[in-house]
Amino acid sequence: MAKKSRTKARDRATSDGGIGPREPCPCGSGKRYKACHGSAGGAYVARPFAGLAAERDLVALREFVPSATAPLTVGDRTVLLGSLLPAAAPAMVRDSGEVWLGLQVRHAFGDPSRDLGAVLEKALATDEPGVVGLVDPPGPGPRLQDLVSDEPLEVTVHPGFEWWLGDVAERDEGMAEALEQANGAVSPTTRLTSVEAAYWVDAGSKEHLRWVLPHDEAGLLDALARLYAAGEDSLADGSRLVGMFRANGLVAPVWDLVPGTGAAVLEEPAAAFARRLDDALADSRDLSAEERAARSTLANRQVTLR
Repeated sequence: MAKKSRTKARDRATSDGGIGPREPCPCGSGKRYKACHGSAGGAYVARPFAGLAAERDLVALREFVPSATAPLTVGDRTVLLGSLLPAAAPAMVRDSGEVWLGLQVRHAFGDPSRDLGAVLEKALATDEPGVVGLVDPPGPGPRLQDLVSDEPLEVTVHPGFEWWLGDVAERDEGMAEALEQANGAVSPTTRLTSVEAAYWVDAGSKEHLRWVLPHDEAGLLDALARLYAAGEDSLADGSRLVGMFRANGLVAPVWDLVPGTGAAVLEEPAAAFARRLDDALADSRDLSAEERAARSTLANRQVTLR
């Protein structure tokens, strides 16, 4: 009995981030903490890019934009931030000495901002060209917020990964094959200009708009439910708000669009929707029965990416 009690006490004891190992992981994966982010050796941070002006675009580039770049100012240097680097490298030092920093990587140590800060510091201190990565949890140290200028991202969305080899004078057969394979996985994507962090994507049989929003999840769900119930959630003819996903502490609603819609026609409707959403967020009334049903429908369509 004493042994069993000690086991229960241990399971309830807080681990990294103050979460018990058998508690559900706060990332929303449905796994126990010890089998998810608790196994990575680093404290889980639910909203790693909070406080950065570029937070929403960082989430978008990390989670669903296939090929995009943006310059980052780090002290007196400029670093190229990429959604995905060759071989999913965390960072690269190019032959020119330029540093590239990748967002879509294979490791996950609980705090992506700390991971990025650690690998960025390593890359900036490296003279030799090559890949710079993380094998073990980086431990305490500067996060991305501590290293880069706090500015919105100037995002360039690319149709493929030609930018990978833009500074390579001579390309061999292996490079060409890798580039062709990578380009084959890219879905055409466009970033809207009328609103922040909204990305149209042509997924082949369907088109979507994915829009990372900054609002608290509970309040955002209430506001979206009001618009959904009132039939004011559409962005274009035939569009439907079909659900949303959580990623890095933010929520991104997703609309299905009629094939052939394109990105350009969404600019004005997206800006108008943003205004309707602001009004709905400011509405403090209790949800009606119809709005509560809409909220339940939307909540059941949520998917957690990380």
